[in-house]
Amino acid sequence: MFSHKNIGALILSAGKGTRMNAEGPKVLQTILKEPMLAYVLKTLENVVGENIWPIIGHQAYKVEDGFPRYKGRFILQKEQLGTGHAVQVAWQTVVDQQLDWVLVVNGDTPLIPEEKLEELIRLCISKDADIGILTITLDDPGSYGRVIRDEKGHVQAIIEAKDFDDSKFGQEVKEVNAGVYLLKVESAHDLLAKLDNENRQNEYYITQLIGLASARKNKILALNCGENTELLGVNTPKELVLQEEALRKKIVNKWLDKGVIIRSPDFVRIGPKVQLEPGVEITGPAEIYGSSKISRGAVIESHCYVEDSKICAAHVFSFSHIVETEVDDDVNIGPYARLRPGTRIKKGARVGNFVEVKKSVIGQGSKVNHLSYIGDSEVGEKVNVGAGTITCNYDGQNKHKTIIEDGAFIGSNTALVAPVKVGARALIGAGSTITRDVPENNLGIARARQKNLKRR
Repeated sequence: MFSHKNIGALILSAGKGTRMNAEGPKVLQTILKEPMLAYVLKTLENVVGENIWPIIGHQAYKVEDGFPRYKGRFILQKEQLGTGHAVQVAWQTVVDQQLDWVLVVNGDTPLIPEEKLEELIRLCISKDADIGILTITLDDPGSYGRVIRDEKGHVQAIIEAKDFDDSKFGQEVKEVNAGVYLLKVESAHDLLAKLDNENRQNEYYITQLIGLASARKNKILALNCGENTELLGVNTPKELVLQEEALRKKIVNKWLDKGVIIRSPDFVRIGPKVQLEPGVEITGPAEIYGSSKISRGAVIESHCYVEDSKICAAHVFSFSHIVETEVDDDVNIGPYARLRPGTRIKKGARVGNFVEVKKSVIGQGSKVNHLSYIGDSEVGEKVNVGAGTITCNYDGQNKHKTIIEDGAFIGSNTALVAPVKVGARALIGAGSTITRDVPENNLGIARARQKNLKRR
């Protein structure tokens, strides 16, 4: 974290993002299952600590709901009249916080490099600049604002792409605005009041501050980051996918370098908050997201999906889906298993093919090997659940619990109608529908007597 205490940050995150063709706020579009704004917040937290204020507008309540930890720090831009207007709306907060410097960054730049922000801050403070900006050089500047310099290389202005006139500035301007600004609060205070909307978009641009500061002979510093694509914003679905793919490769290579075996790495997606230990083995295609933690010795075969789960030294066979679940050592999962939120699979247990477990505990050494549904249940140790068994946990209004104690044997094609308890070492006959408790060491059978009728 940067040591200067009087530095804060504003995040421009009020836009709808029309070109994304999505209904919600642009900054909630996800990259590897995390909203873009989460990446920007994390980076800024590492740089300036908690002095961060996101400026929100379009469907602001959704952004607030998505980041409850920032409650009280959001600034509402009721009318989206441009980036400069957003800073004007937030400026009183900056003044009230008695900040000396404020970073202004776009909320749609999820991969913004932390080290470049720190470099810009150090440069501007050491040179006592009034405004600092990050720039990049692109062969095709596209829709990015052009950086205009004088013959001595001093920054004079940033001209938005729609207002750029080739006949006036030439066609060779390939240095563009990266959308990152460091403003000295004392210097920017008066300049903000001079912003106007005399442009093709009729918006108040923050980029106009550069021209105003230049006219006033303020010191403007630009840190050029070359062709660094991490500074590119996300405006379209294509750009979103390109940034996601860049981050995906970076994360996969990081884990490969740390001793994780990742086979078919081009088809593996790992979220930024996932924790892996050396010795984990993953085969693509596979997806691992959220706050998942996978320990040494775990094997994740192809076509598996894991989210917000803890997996110890277990073997997850292909085509398994695991969400908000804890899996202990020496466990086999799948293939084609589904573990839903609230599930715990204890050491040595087996959850086999076409088995779904939801909000249940499967005890140590127990087996649910085939074609079964276990919901809202406590299954003890060394229990055998036969193929086709279901726990009938929902009566149409409420969920009810099933308890199966240690050593019980549940015969195939059994329905356990909750609330119900099967005692230790009890045996349930195949094809039974159990509606009452079965005491320990008892045989429970609930099926019609078989009749054999001679065929005519």
